[in-house]
Amino acid sequence: MNRYPYDFHVHSCLSPCGDNDMTPNNLVQMALLSGCEILALTDHNTCRNAPAAMEAGERYGLLVIPGMELCTSEEAHVVCLFETLDGALAFDRYVYDHMPHVPNRPEIFGDQKILNGEDEQVGEEENLLLVSSFISVDQVVSLTAEYGGAAFPAHVNKDSYSVIASLGAIPPEAGFTAVEVTKDCDLEAFRELHPELEGLKTFRSSDSHYLETLAGEPWTVALSDKSISAVLNAVRGKY
Repeated sequence: MNRYPYDFHVHSCLSPCGDNDMTPNNLVQMALLSGCEILALTDHNTCRNAPAAMEAGERYGLLVIPGMELCTSEEAHVVCLFETLDGALAFDRYVYDHMPHVPNRPEIFGDQKILNGEDEQVGEEENLLLVSSFISVDQVVSLTAEYGGAAFPAHVNKDSYSVIASLGAIPPEAGFTAVEVTKDCDLEAFRELHPELEGLKTFRSSDSHYLETLAGEPWTVALSDKSISAVLNAVRGKY
């Protein structure tokens, strides 16, 4: 087992709350400058900038995982990571069909830009991505598995848009094997407040919406090798 610097929760300019400078190539270059070796792109309720980010990552030598920050029907955020791009995009289509379609207002919420591997805009999502899907927390683990993925609750120590904030605790019946906390979380104190975290693997991620906050900490994860499948095995609690 080796340890690899990672960030499993990062947004691009496709997320309306993400800065327009968060282009695939900028993300990859900033992550590399920060010493990151594994990066997951997890835009709100979409995976459609993952192809460009993976292309940029392959070009410059950064492992990029296609992912999504799903907003459940309980208004809880869950990070979903996928073994393959095809699986991620198929999950993207499922989520799109299971969320309300409300026109985006860029002047209020921000742009939702779809880019190619050269950071050229090739589209724009017209429906707002900052909405709650019709997918419940207890569906996410089994649903992502159908698409070759794995999932963990995002920023569980936050007072909003987390599984604990929405439900009061992490329900064991949801089947999560890992959780994410923010970079400034006092993990020991938080675990004392939430004994249900016992036995769950814990990740820290930046949840970056701006380049200056991307991969700013030397978090590392123990993996059998530097691959997406090894990351998913870690999320699933296999080691």
